Amino acid sequence: MGAKLAALVVLAAFLAGPAACEGASICFNGWLRLPTYNPWLCSRGSRMRSLPRQRGPYPSGLGLGNGYYDNRWSRSYCPRAEGIVRGAVRDAVAAYPGIGAGLIRLFFHDCFVRGCDASVLLTTTNSNNSDTEREGLPNKNSLRGFEVIDAAKAAIEAACPGKVSCADIVAFAARDASYFLSNRRINIQMPGGRYDGRESFANETDQLPGPFSNVTELQATFAAKGLTSDEMVTLSGAHTIGRARCMFFSSRFSEMDPAFAAKLRAECNGNDDTNVNQDDVTPYVLDKQYYRNVIDRKVLFTSDAVLNSTETMTQVRENANRAGAWERKFERAMENMGKIGIKARADQGAEIRKVCSRVNN
Repeated sequence: MGAKLAALVVLAAFLAGPAACEGASICFNGWLRLPTYNPWLCSRGSRMRSLPRQRGPYPSGLGLGNGYYDNRWSRSYCPRAEGIVRGAVRDAVAAYPGIGAGLIRLFFHDCFVRGCDASVLLTTTNSNNSDTEREGLPNKNSLRGFEVIDAAKAAIEAACPGKVSCADIVAFAARDASYFLSNRRINIQMPGGRYDGRESFANETDQLPGPFSNVTELQATFAAKGLTSDEMVTLSGAHTIGRARCMFFSSRFSEMDPAFAAKLRAECNGNDDTNVNQDDVTPYVLDKQYYRNVIDRKVLFTSDAVLNSTETMTQVRENANRAGAWERKFERAMENMGKIGIKARADQGAEIRKVCSRVNN
């Protein structure tokens, strides 16, 4: 693990920019756990985090609307748009359910950095920089679903060019992945009308909550985006699907349910790059099992385990025990997250991209 950790330390140092440091062991907003305090890394170009952060304005979604592309009198008229996205997601999830988890995560990682503007998709920007969000520590070599977004975009451009933003496609894809992975129990009302951003920077991915975050850090990170503590607990439930690298939880084996820890040790087999299922019970179903896992100490990340605390345990138990409670809250939280920092007009330094990975000329 030594070589891999050293590489991560070097990468974090280059990305440090506005990275925050907490205490003596957590850097890059809970994405990197250091074995000892490293003042050079945590102070170089960074600032100590002052918690709690001031809550940002609750996402308004001004300019968005349900059925946005269905108005035949609008210049954005593209009635097949949402159906095309749903078809692309349906086919992808049917072929490999894990891609659905990737699409939900892609939406989350887009909205928490620069708002829901598809900046997470960019490899070519207005500033001509190559260190985009895709290269940031939380995203590099871990984001999935780009090919689904690209396929949907290509089909939509063929049907009605220049009408539908990549940001809306990302949002619709997360909505549809949630629908299919929940066996059609989750139906998110996801409005459209977002425009695409023209900038993307790796060092801004420090705004994403990391696997080593504690409750206070999680609450502060979500509050900065205008979301509540309850929405933080609700959206964490997406960890009932998807996979995770052993490097992000192998230090926690002693804190887990012993039988669960033994199973994970065997699966990881000393390789920090091994991926395992986040939910060992229903790994391909978006359901409330995550909250039972929190209670039973069968979750991977520190950021999952800390929800078993006095501040959040009431919500965890309610989500675990009340039929349909978490699903309804997840629908609302995903809709609200989709309203973070939207660009609803082209004159706000935004556009409708022709290709999702690069800005228009």
